[in-house]
Amino acid sequence: MEFVQPIREKNQIEYIKTYLKGSNFRDYCLFTLGINSALRISDLLNLKISDVIDEKKQPRNRIQMREKKTGKTKDFPISDTAKKAIKEYLKLRGNYSFDEALFPSRKGGGALLRNQAYKVINRAARAAGITEKIGSHTMRKTFAYQAYQTGVDITLIQKLLNHSAPSVTLAYIGITRDQMDDVYLNLNL
Repeated sequence: MEFVQPIREKNQIEYIKTYLKGSNFRDYCLFTLGINSALRISDLLNLKISDVIDEKKQPRNRIQMREKKTGKTKDFPISDTAKKAIKEYLKLRGNYSFDEALFPSRKGGGALLRNQAYKVINRAARAAGITEKIGSHTMRKTFAYQAYQTGVDITLIQKLLNHSAPSVTLAYIGITRDQMDDVYLNLNL
């Protein structure tokens, strides 16, 4: 697996959402939920419809699941943006059963595959003018990077991502030594 980058510019995130919404609502929902949940792609692709909506066909307030990689239980709220995307997507999807994959393959036979998700995200990122290495893991990294940029404490992000140390999280989201040095050089109090 190659090392991929987060999407750093919010205007590029919005472009990708618009691009995906215009081409395939499933892909738009995948991206929107991905960047708003910090789930690994394997966990996103394992979601069932019943994980995100209730019996009244309303978006749930929380997702409760077991992470595939760690085996740990994860319980987190669904953001309003993600709820809206889920609701719009399922309305357009039409008939479905609660035990179906949330993100089915167009070719049938189950959930979207990891390599298909990679192609979707990569194609949209290229359309947005992003030249850095982008992949399905970019969504998780984008969540962490954008949280950090809004002032969320790195130790909280570390905990959300299940990392061993803040330094791991900083490297993970692409905060470089040069960016840290810029703080010293540009603050000039």
